[in-house]
Amino acid sequence: MAGIVVVFDFDKTIIECDSDNWVLDQLGFTDLFNQLLSTMPWNSLMDRMMKEVHDQGKTIEDITEVLKRTPIHPRIIPAIKSAHELGCDLKIVSDANIFFIETFLKHHGVRELFSEIHTNPSFVNEEGRLRIFPHHDFTKSPLPCNTNLCPPNMCKAMVIEKIQASLSTEKKLIYLGDGIGDFCPSLKLKETDFLMPRKDFPVWDLICQNKKHIVAEIHEWSDGGELEHILLHLINSIVSSMEENNNNNNNGNSSSHLVSAVDCKLQTISVTAH
Repeated sequence: MAGIVVVFDFDKTIIECDSDNWVLDQLGFTDLFNQLLSTMPWNSLMDRMMKEVHDQGKTIEDITEVLKRTPIHPRIIPAIKSAHELGCDLKIVSDANIFFIETFLKHHGVRELFSEIHTNPSFVNEEGRLRIFPHHDFTKSPLPCNTNLCPPNMCKAMVIEKIQASLSTEKKLIYLGDGIGDFCPSLKLKETDFLMPRKDFPVWDLICQNKKHIVAEIHEWSDGGELEHILLHLINSIVSSMEENNNNNNNGNSSSHLVSAVDCKLQTISVTAH
């Protein structure tokens, strides 16, 4: 293994849209979703919407076909395959749900490339209806999230902390995301880690406003082509750095080689750090 863990968000990072919105839009349930949006948390509403979809005669096969058509930049799947071929451990941390994510990944032939998927659980019940449940049961206890930016069902920072606790100290983490919920885990990354926010998306704005609270190297990207180029460049640079360190250590030299950072001119404001 390359000693690198790559963590992807799913919506608007691997795919070009929000998977919940995409499915409901394609099946014709957008108006009802918008009417109910202010009445309950998003995750709970998605479970309710899957009941409406089922009651209106839409099947799991209908949902699956919609998911297969989910828009994606043509360089994303090659980037995932290349990162895996280079020895990276690939994971997903997403506020979508396991049925949507796995259906999409299986369709594109890359499900087996991901060692873990942390997301909201879901399953098809005996009636053929998709049930969606929260990653964290917020009805029993609130999430201990210090930023107050995360949805009640999932704080990705908690997931990242669990991933970090399972890794050896020399492992480096690359985190890719786009949304508000991706800011909280960004605060958990170490100086030896790398953050790849999608430029001009909500997480980018938060990072620009709170740069002093981010210690990981920041490498922004705008589309799938840039994601592929930057991600593979980072991986190759990290691997080269590790090989050089190993050679130096073998020669009795303890000097280290640092990966050069992309210049990121960001403004800062004061916030309460995680």
